[in-house]
Amino acid sequence: MPASLQEAQRPSPIDWAAMASEKDRFDKLPHTRGRVGAHRGTRTRGLGWIWVLVALLVAAVLVFGTLRVLATLMDREFPWLGVPTTSPTATETAAPPEITDPADIDPARGISIIVLNGTPEAGLQDDVYQQLADAGWPVTSKGNAGSREQLDTVIFYSNPADIDVARGLVDALGVGEIQGVGPEQYPGASITIVIGEDSPLYPQADGAATNAGAAGP
Repeated sequence: MPASLQEAQRPSPIDWAAMASEKDRFDKLPHTRGRVGAHRGTRTRGLGWIWVLVALLVAAVLVFGTLRVLATLMDREFPWLGVPTTSPTATETAAPPEITDPADIDPARGISIIVLNGTPEAGLQDDVYQQLADAGWPVTSKGNAGSREQLDTVIFYSNPADIDVARGLVDALGVGEIQGVGPEQYPGASITIVIGEDSPLYPQADGAATNAGAAGP
């Protein structure tokens, strides 16, 4: 290769002194505080916290709405949610129809009836007992009540399932009210009749007894 060509391709030495003496636009900065070139604007403080609060508020609304919907669907009571709950409506159990014909009593029930005289009239239990026996009611025994001052006839039953028979006895006697009691009060029978002075068979003021309410066979 010719020497002249080699000299042309050889890099020129760097003149550092000349470069140091040259000035550019950054050497001529104004005395003001303004920036030269691209730069970010002034950041406003507090915007970050505002966005955090907005996000928390949205999350709270979503959670509250979800719980309210679940409470309504599950029918649960959450007082702090303000969700009213409906109280379950009590279902009324229909009372069984009264038995007016003792032949309709299922023998498997084992119904037994005791007649007690609660009046001063001696032997009144015999008359009532016979009246019911002739009509077919399952009377088993008779006697005097502990008190002989009973004004109103009461028919006691201990098993709620026997209320139909007790109501039928009111019709058969023509008088009386039914009352449920514990099995320990009258353990001798399913139903106990305590005869009161309102019985049609109780002697009236003129000494005669009426047969009103007597049930025929």
